[in-house]
Amino acid sequence: MSESVLRHLTREGDRWDLIAWRYYGNPLEIARLIAANPHLPAAEQFAANLTVFVPVIPAKPQTQADMPPWLRGDNGDDDADA
Repeated sequence: MSESVLRHLTREGDRWDLIAWRYYGNPLEIARLIAANPHLPAAEQFAANLTVFVPVIPAKPQTQADMPPWLRGDNGDDDADA
């Protein structure tokens, strides 16, 4: 794998969707996990102590408009009387 990966050691009962939620915040990212782990069974639940490779997704840069006002550097004085 040329991209960066994390290693997750399973606990009894771990599932693809739970691991995706833990690392990506989105249980629908299981396809990314499955593709990175052809050595693992396509099981509903994992046994303990299996290594799951978790590809690192580069963070998307945030624009100023996407950030809350207190992180934009705005001082809120745009409409201040001078």
